[in-house]
Amino acid sequence: MIALKSRTHTVEDLGSAIDLCYANGWTDGLPVIPPTAERITAMLEAANLKPEHQLAFIENRQVSVTAEKVAINAVMAGCKPEFMPVIAATVEALADAKYGYHGPATSTGGAAVFMLINGPIAKQLNINNGDNLFGQGWRANATIGRAIRLMMQNVIGTTPGVLDRSSLGHAGKYTFCIAENEQDSPWPAFHTTRGFRPEQNAVTIFAAYAPHQYSNGLSATPEGVLTTACAQMRVSAGTNRQPQYAMVFAGEHQEIMKKGGWSREDVQQYVFENTQSKTADLQRANIRPGPITDETEKTFSPLVDTPQDLLVIAAGGRAGVQSAYIPGWGGKNGSQSVTREIKNY
Repeated sequence: MIALKSRTHTVEDLGSAIDLCYANGWTDGLPVIPPTAERITAMLEAANLKPEHQLAFIENRQVSVTAEKVAINAVMAGCKPEFMPVIAATVEALADAKYGYHGPATSTGGAAVFMLINGPIAKQLNINNGDNLFGQGWRANATIGRAIRLMMQNVIGTTPGVLDRSSLGHAGKYTFCIAENEQDSPWPAFHTTRGFRPEQNAVTIFAAYAPHQYSNGLSATPEGVLTTACAQMRVSAGTNRQPQYAMVFAGEHQEIMKKGGWSREDVQQYVFENTQSKTADLQRANIRPGPITDETEKTFSPLVDTPQDLLVIAAGGRAGVQSAYIPGWGGKNGSQSVTREIKNY
């Protein structure tokens, strides 16, 4: 048995253990699995991690996140041991300066940690990439994302109303984890855009608001589908622009892109060019400050800085004419998405 350093508690039964977690504020509002030494050890062994191994250091909080603490929260979330490598890689990504943990975790804006899983591991762990993509029904999606949120709360102290000052929040703050549908995608797997090989496993994290769903059953061309997406995305333009957007294309829209021969780069360029908003229109909507002038009537603002700030992903049910875009957190210089390899340590 691995030697663990965390405090232990003695309780009479399962119900008492769950109640203890509630009493100490260790849950996300839902019941948790009591983290026994045996379960924690199994979690660590699945990723070949020593309890004291530091997976992340959160600079603003001066908190060291060890493998043992992550494993405890993974058990509480209901994860299987084989999920632990995905969780460990995600924790590493959270500490990346590009992601900038403190801002999205503490802002009144209420961003969640969106997780995209790529590589063979997604199928091995049965991480959903299809029907009901952002909804319930898959243990891996539900518990992997939940483990990250519990860790943020119980290890880093990102507790609602204390460090987490979100005004509204959204359901993705329970869990926001999906896989890409690499098999049916019209494009190379997303993680290959970050320098990984298709056969490697990777997780991409993104400080994200809730998905915005749109429908287009009228168009049979990529331009037609993207015209609808762009019209809705222009409305979401923030005061200082969002740093990035994820664009998730479900089955029927994937087929349209494939038949049209549009690459991921074609989609990015089209959306970048067609989501620019007249500054005066943003002022009329009280999104941008200042007086409306002849100059602002002629000036256009891009949604993001570059086409590459649009993260184009294939996932969702094969039937239906719905796709979604997901705004990132923090204005022009806000949090950036980060990709890490999923590995055994």
